[in-house]
Amino acid sequence: MIPSSQREEEAALYAKRYYPAVRRAGGKPETLYLFIKRVFDIAASAAALLALSPLFLILALVIKLEDPRGSVFFGQTRVGKAGRLFRIYKFRSMIADAEALLPNLLNQNEMSGPMFKMRNDPRVTRVGRFIRRTSIDELPQLVNVLKGDMSLVGPRPSLPREVEKYSEYDRLRLSVTPGCTGLWQVSGRSGLNFKQMVELDLLYIEQRTLGLDLKIMFMTAWQLVRSKNAF
Repeated sequence: MIPSSQREEEAALYAKRYYPAVRRAGGKPETLYLFIKRVFDIAASAAALLALSPLFLILALVIKLEDPRGSVFFGQTRVGKAGRLFRIYKFRSMIADAEALLPNLLNQNEMSGPMFKMRNDPRVTRVGRFIRRTSIDELPQLVNVLKGDMSLVGPRPSLPREVEKYSEYDRLRLSVTPGCTGLWQVSGRSGLNFKQMVELDLLYIEQRTLGLDLKIMFMTAWQLVRSKNAF
C-alpha cells in the first residue's frame, strides 16, 4: 500500500503538468492585477485577523468545552497553485477522530465527482454545525492568505485525493492561487455538482478582475448572512 504522503506528493507533481500561464486577452501577463490583488490580500487579511481576535478566543473556548479531546484548529494538506502542497487551517468542526471515520461514509457522498459532501455528517459537532452553516470555521484561512498560500478570492483548494481523480480539464483549476471564496460559493456552493463547480472556477480564471473580486466578496458577505447551502 502506498503511504498517503507519497500519494499526495505524486498528485501534486502530476497536477503541475496542467499549469498554464494565465493571460489577458491582449496576451500580456496579469502582472499589475496580481500585484494589487496580493497587496490587498495582505492588508485585508492582517486587518481582519486583528479585528477578529476576540472572536477567535471565544470560539477556541467553546470548541474545547464541547470536545476537549481534539485541538481548536484543524489542519489539512491541500493542493494549491501549480500543484504545490500547503497546510490549510480551519476551526475544528468535527469530532477528534473524524478523518479515521471517513472511509465508512464515502458511500453516502452527496456530491458528484471526487469531492465529499454530506449534509447530515455524523462527525460534525453541535458547535461545528453552527460555524459551518455561517462559514465561521473558515476564518483561520486568513492566515493562509497572509502567508500567500491562498487569496481572498479564487477556486477552493482541493484535497490531494481529489486531485488524483481529476481529468486534464479539471486540473486547469490549479492554474491560479486558490481562494477563501469564489464564483462557485456565491453561485450555489454545495447545491451545485462538481462539474458545475469546475466550470464556474474556469470562468472566473478567464474573466477575473479586481472588480469581479470585489463583487464576489460582497456577494459572499450576503451569502453568510443568509447561511444557505453550506454544510
